[in-house]
Amino acid sequence: MPASYAYLGPEGTFTEVALRTLPEAATRQLIPYVSVQSALDAVRTGEAEAAFVPIENSVEGGITTTLDALVAGTPLMIYREVLLSITFALLARPGTELSDIKTVSAHPAAQPQVRNWLKANLPDAVWESAASNADAARLVQEGRYDAAFAGEFAAARYGLTALETGIHDAENAQTRFVLVGRAARPAAPTGADKTSVVLWQRDDHPGGLRDLLGEFATRGVNLMLLQSRPTGAGIGNYCFCIDAEGHITDRRMAEALMGLKRICREVRFLGSYPRAEVSAADIPSPLPGTSDGEFMAASDWVARCQDGRF
Repeated sequence: MPASYAYLGPEGTFTEVALRTLPEAATRQLIPYVSVQSALDAVRTGEAEAAFVPIENSVEGGITTTLDALVAGTPLMIYREVLLSITFALLARPGTELSDIKTVSAHPAAQPQVRNWLKANLPDAVWESAASNADAARLVQEGRYDAAFAGEFAAARYGLTALETGIHDAENAQTRFVLVGRAARPAAPTGADKTSVVLWQRDDHPGGLRDLLGEFATRGVNLMLLQSRPTGAGIGNYCFCIDAEGHITDRRMAEALMGLKRICREVRFLGSYPRAEVSAADIPSPLPGTSDGEFMAASDWVARCQDGRF
């Protein structure tokens, strides 16, 4: 049997479409799971080699179910990311008219991307959340709901008709998906990389978040995502999920992570991996004083001072 990749199912999700853009997906058994948590747990238990899940969209930011599943449990690591442009179709059983629709369903992350269309076209329809957009289509097929927002490609899979296509409130909306596996050595840097971490403060104090962000800022590391998530330890207790430009082997990134390790109660490294649709030629030069060469020169200078050779 080939090695398997778990993904947010059932068949016909945007996640499956994005996963199939990876060349290695053709050599893996692709297994749908009912939730992001169950897909990631399949990696933790060894049922799957890796899991492919959505983690961020350009309308609402980080997808909390995925972030929370990565924050808790045995540490996992991100190895790849894929960006997919997203537009929705309104799928219903054959013979259904727009005026017949009283209930609609989709993944919660879809709602902010179709909210205005829904208000303008189906203002009285009741929204019901589903585990995924394809699962919403399946529930429509079974008669549970009247219509689902999903990819147009899911219509044939579930015997539905697309009443409307090209639905999106925001132009050029994209969702970011990640390939997650067990912890191992990160891939070699490409010059266009991203590093993801989760940070827990030692205590709650004025300027605490500033202190965390300062470890990146003083070393010229640009942040791409910052999202707080509750720890479950009570109101006001949060950890911070961060994506930053660069690779852990970059001196500025490594020193920022060392600084965070000193001042945080816990730092969870989620991986350094290539950025999707970006090459090294697209990345601007580091800020003055933050290149690897300048970090090395400063380290050599300190060593000479320690030896009395300044």
